[in-house]
Amino acid sequence: MNRNKIFALSLRHLYLIKGSFPRILDLIYWPTIQIFLWGFISKFFTLSSSFYNNTVGIILSAAILYDFLFRSSISYNMMFLEEIWSRNFTNLFIAPIKISEIIAALTLTAILRTLIGLVPAALLAIPFFGVSIFKIGTPLIFLLVTLYIFGVTLGLLVTAGLVRFGPSFENIAWASLFFLAPLGCIYYPIEILPIWLQFLAKLLPLVYIFEEMRNILIYDIINFSQILKAIFISFVYFLIGVAVFYLSYDGAKNRGTLINMGE
Repeated sequence: MNRNKIFALSLRHLYLIKGSFPRILDLIYWPTIQIFLWGFISKFFTLSSSFYNNTVGIILSAAILYDFLFRSSISYNMMFLEEIWSRNFTNLFIAPIKISEIIAALTLTAILRTLIGLVPAALLAIPFFGVSIFKIGTPLIFLLVTLYIFGVTLGLLVTAGLVRFGPSFENIAWASLFFLAPLGCIYYPIEILPIWLQFLAKLLPLVYIFEEMRNILIYDIINFSQILKAIFISFVYFLIGVAVFYLSYDGAKNRGTLINMGE
């Protein structure tokens, strides 16, 4: 794998962000709005629910982690869509660049886009609501890494759909995470779900991530086995995502549809 090619691909997207104030504003705006929205909702639940009485901002902390996942996936998709919108898609695959290098470049750049949006929002939550996601401590690093791997996986799957079906698949990029959110048990324990849905939910890493977050913030208990299970599941899905992307690319190349992408 050529590091210079990966760096060049990443640098292209960084220049797009650096040279466009609207892009930077878009990255910061939505996470900030989310923090304010769920900050006020979490205050209401803190005052009205005995479940959250002992932990101020538990819902806001969940919202911050969920937004990190959402931004990871969307950032990955947006960079791929940029290539289609700018009619650079064909050039990308004509160039002597490996698929693995494209995936690596998008994966590395997506984390920067995600942090640009999330860090200011997380910092604003401290003075406005007295809630700091950093209170989770060292496990926060593992939770964020797991969320990022799963977010990139969803980005890979959506990108594979774009390669296979074209820009018409774009709406799935926005809908994928909202579809999984109810099963992720982001704002409530898994026991809330019906038994048959609990089985499906346990196939996702989100359940273990957000359950662990609540255990740490409410009960001050760290269960590393749950974190490791979430990392393992996310990594398995990531490998599946890479395989699906390769299959979609090979299928599109054999059908000759890559050359018409973005036209």
